[in-house]
Amino acid sequence: MKKIIVANWKMKLSYLDSLALAKKYQSSRQIRDSVRDIIVCPDFISASKVAEILKQKPFSSGAQDCAMAARGAYTGEVSPADIKAIGMNYVILGHSERRDQLHENSALIAAKVKAAISEGLVPIICIGEKLIEKQSGETRKYLRSELKKSLAGVKLKPQDRLIIAYEPVWAISSTRGAKSMDPEEADAIQEFIKGLAVKILKKKVPVLYGGSVSSDNALAYLKMKNIDGLLVGAASLDVADFEKMC
Repeated sequence: MKKIIVANWKMKLSYLDSLALAKKYQSSRQIRDSVRDIIVCPDFISASKVAEILKQKPFSSGAQDCAMAARGAYTGEVSPADIKAIGMNYVILGHSERRDQLHENSALIAAKVKAAISEGLVPIICIGEKLIEKQSGETRKYLRSELKKSLAGVKLKPQDRLIIAYEPVWAISSTRGAKSMDPEEADAIQEFIKGLAVKILKKKVPVLYGGSVSSDNALAYLKMKNIDGLLVGAASLDVADFEKMC
């Protein structure tokens, strides 16, 4: 299986800057000829145009969130059906920034996961412990609970796909004092998560690592047996840095 690299552009770019960056990705031979699968997740405003620009392999595109239903009275939400309709195949769900800043809980995330799958999207479900869980030695207990709740009621058909992204909150570059996790430690956690996912879903799924990933440490993570790819935030906005990772 090819390793996966997900570029999460967050809300860092303007509409025009998003289109410009997509065009730089598309024109970069290093990125275009990568042996990785590249999934680009821009903001909603630029989503359809970015999907159009990056429609050739190795690129795929995805959204950074979706609604918990395909249709309904959900003011301000974006339907997973419409995300699929504009040419996107993936959606990031449960990112720690949404859990923390927008108070999304795992029950809501589970509903979004089911809605996304029903519309043919591949959810990229984020889980990760905060510093307090790490320091108290409760990382695995926390991850077990968070993953079970985020996948509550989720049943995968043979054709359905799902990706898990492990992002320890204390390691995300937007967190004060963040630093990346040791690759060997990350690999051990990924193995633990993979085992949990099989028990919950009755199916093997890829597990990515995220958290202060850059061109300096990407290869160390990608060499690990249980790390199936990377979820990249800030570093994906720097074309030269992203080229090296790809």
